[in-house]
Amino acid sequence: MKKLPLRAWIEAGVMIALAVVLHQIKVYQAPAGGAVTAGSMVPLIYLAVRYGPRFGMLTGAAYGLIDFAFEPYFVHPVQFLLDYPLAFGVLGLAGLAIFRKRPALGAVAGVALRFVCHLLSGVVFFASSAPAGQNVWVYSAIYNGTYLGPELIISGVLTYFVFAALANRGRPVIDARD
Repeated sequence: MKKLPLRAWIEAGVMIALAVVLHQIKVYQAPAGGAVTAGSMVPLIYLAVRYGPRFGMLTGAAYGLIDFAFEPYFVHPVQFLLDYPLAFGVLGLAGLAIFRKRPALGAVAGVALRFVCHLLSGVVFFASSAPAGQNVWVYSAIYNGTYLGPELIISGVLTYFVFAALANRGRPVIDARD
């Protein structure tokens, strides 16, 4: 990763703080964790698109640790990694070169990868929560889909509008890539 200017690190702090605040505005709270929020992943996706996937993954993972600090729950160290730093770290992949011209598509890809992290965590560590006779993969997909499906739509739409608004103002969005 290229050395980023101090401005990038300050911007990361502000965007992580914004993500924390937006995460507190919950439209729906799932009973065993997870929520539909007011676009809490969009600031993290913005950082990934602006500064590239490595910086995006780093800041996403940092946010995941902060999210854990606000709602600390884990049953196993691997589950902790899947549900917090890894799940939010993969949002940084929205900054891959293939998404430069279509950041909303990058947002969808990042949230979809976050879903995969939570799906695996649910299958491996929360199988006992599945109703008797229900396939654990189906249970985990339905449970995690109830909040990440709406989050995917919200994040994709808001990301589209954020980057469209910045482009209309003539501001360069991407100024540092790795």
